[in-house]
Amino acid sequence: VILAIGFGGMSAIKASGKEDVDNEPVDTRPTVKIETAIAEDYQVRITSHGEVRPLESTMVSAQVSGEVLTWHPNFVPGGLVLRGDILFTIELGTYEAALLQAEADLSLARSNLIEEQAKADVAEREAKGSKVSDLYLRKPQMLSAQASIKSAQARLKIAQRDLNNCAIKAPYDALGVSRDIGVGQYVNQGSQVGELYNIESAEISIPIAGFDKEFLPRDITQHKAIISTKGYNAFTREGKITRDLGIIDQSTRMSQLVVKIEDPYGLKSSVTPLKFGHYVEVSFAGKTLNQVYRLPQELVTNRIIWLLDEKQQMQPQRVEVLREEGTYFLISEGLQDQDILVTTLPEYPQKGMKVKIAEPKEDLVVQKLL
Repeated sequence: VILAIGFGGMSAIKASGKEDVDNEPVDTRPTVKIETAIAEDYQVRITSHGEVRPLESTMVSAQVSGEVLTWHPNFVPGGLVLRGDILFTIELGTYEAALLQAEADLSLARSNLIEEQAKADVAEREAKGSKVSDLYLRKPQMLSAQASIKSAQARLKIAQRDLNNCAIKAPYDALGVSRDIGVGQYVNQGSQVGELYNIESAEISIPIAGFDKEFLPRDITQHKAIISTKGYNAFTREGKITRDLGIIDQSTRMSQLVVKIEDPYGLKSSVTPLKFGHYVEVSFAGKTLNQVYRLPQELVTNRIIWLLDEKQQMQPQRVEVLREEGTYFLISEGLQDQDILVTTLPEYPQKGMKVKIAEPKEDLVVQKLL
C-alpha cells in the first residue's frame, strides 16, 4: 500500500511540473531600451585654449634729462595706474629758464620785425614809384625778420614741450611691470625707466585645428566668445573675436584667431579680474548644420550603430560621422527620421538578434541642440 501511494504521488508531481513548463516557456531575449531618431538643425560649438596677454606694452622712457623729484606710489611691479596719472617728475628749473629765454627771443624777433617793417615803409615812400631794387626796399631784411620770428616760435614750442615732459604721465590704464628709478636719481633723455602693460583691454590668441576650420562662420570678426577658467573659483567672461592672424603655424599646421577682452582687471566694473598669463578656455558658435543627428559616442562603434526593425530584431547600420563634439557624434548620413535606435546594447549584439523592449515605445527624441 505504501509503495502504491508513493508511486502515485511521484506521478502526480511529474505531471504537474511538466504542465507548468509547457504552460510558461522562458523568454531568453535580452532586454533593450530604444529611442526614436529625429534630425534637427545643430549649431557647432568650437572650443580652444589660449593665454591672456596685454593688448600692448610700453617701455617708459625719460623724455628729458634731469633729477627725479617724485614717483607715483603705484608705479611699482603689480601696481595699477590710471590714464593720465603722473608716473614720475623731473626737476623743472632748467626747463623753466629755457622757456623764459625762448619767450624773450620771440619778443626780440617781433621787435626786429616791427623795426624792419618801419624801415621798409620809409624806403618805399622815398622811392616814390621809382624803379629801385628789393635791397633798397629792405625786402631781404623783412624776410629775415619774419624767419627769426618763426625760429623763435619753434624754440618756444620746444621749451614748452620740454617743461611739460618733466611730468611723465601714464598713456593708459596700466599695470606696472618694472620700475628702475628712484628719487634723486639723474636720468638721461631717452633712457628706459620702467615697463607698463595696458589693462584697458587684453587679447587671447587661440589655435584653430584643421578639422575645426570648415565649421568656422564665413565672417568671424566681432563674433561673441565665452572665456572660461578652470578650478575651484572658476568664472566666465565675455569677449569678441577681432581678427584672424592670417598665417598657419608651420609646426602645428593650425591657424590663429585673436579674441579681445575689455577691462580684464575689472577697473570699471565689479567682474572678477582676468590676469595676464591666465590659461583659459575659449568657445564660440560656429556654422549651423542642417538636419543632423547627435548621438552619444557609446552608441557608435567603428561607425556602426544598431537599429530595431519591425520584427524587433537588431540590425547594424553604418553611419557617417560628421564631427565629434564633447561626448557626442554628429551623424550626417546613415540614419533616417523615425529609425528606432537601440540605446542599451546586449553584451554580444548580433545581426537579427531578437530583443524585447524594456518599456513601451515612446516618441523619445535623440538629444540635439537647436
